[in-house]
Amino acid sequence: MKLLLFFTPLAASAASAGDALQSIGVTPAAGRGLTLSVPMQIALGLTLLTLLPAVIMCVTPFLRIAVVLHFLRQALGTQTAPSNQVLVGLSLFLSLVIVQPMFADIYTHAWEPLEKGQISAEQAFDQGSVPLRKFLVRFARERDIRLFVEMSKEPAPRNPSEVSLRVLIPAYILSELKAGFQIGAVLFLPFLVIDIAVASVTLSIGMMQLPPVMVSAPFKILLFVMVDGWNLVIGSLMKSFFER
Repeated sequence: MKLLLFFTPLAASAASAGDALQSIGVTPAAGRGLTLSVPMQIALGLTLLTLLPAVIMCVTPFLRIAVVLHFLRQALGTQTAPSNQVLVGLSLFLSLVIVQPMFADIYTHAWEPLEKGQISAEQAFDQGSVPLRKFLVRFARERDIRLFVEMSKEPAPRNPSEVSLRVLIPAYILSELKAGFQIGAVLFLPFLVIDIAVASVTLSIGMMQLPPVMVSAPFKILLFVMVDGWNLVIGSLMKSFFER
């Protein structure tokens, strides 16, 4: 009788827990653990899709390219030309060109075997993270990796293959931000010289009411077009990823 009184609340709590799981679309299956209902799978899929733009912007060359193009537009003095949509689209397609070999490796070694049922989802994740880790290690600075290893309290890795993605991804983001700002600062210098020269001329001839930016903007655009600036900037950016 005492045992019955003891197990009755446990059974009631287990039943209530099962009802709570079923209410959110999670049902226990014999021998297979917990299974998700179709609406729950759709909800989780849509949630992951909302994170996809952030993943593309942060773990691909999109970050560096977008930062550099933004600095270039500011240096030229054209506030809305090219527009944000054009810069984002250009950054996206250039990033796809760079990461296409990595995505091909992930598809071949992780996605295809998973579709055929040859490996589990955990094994697919492990095999798919190998090409991603190789790509991120190429551009993540050792100083940034060390910072996040210390912050995460992980043991120091003995080789690049032992660096976890939770350390490598933020280290890569910091490294790309620094590289993008360095390239942007270099791009600013020749246009800054033109701004200073035009400002000196306009002040010396007494044109106090005319903003020097309005005068220097055509000269900066003309200089950029004459040296084929788009080819130089995009070509240098692409080579910075392929030559390492």
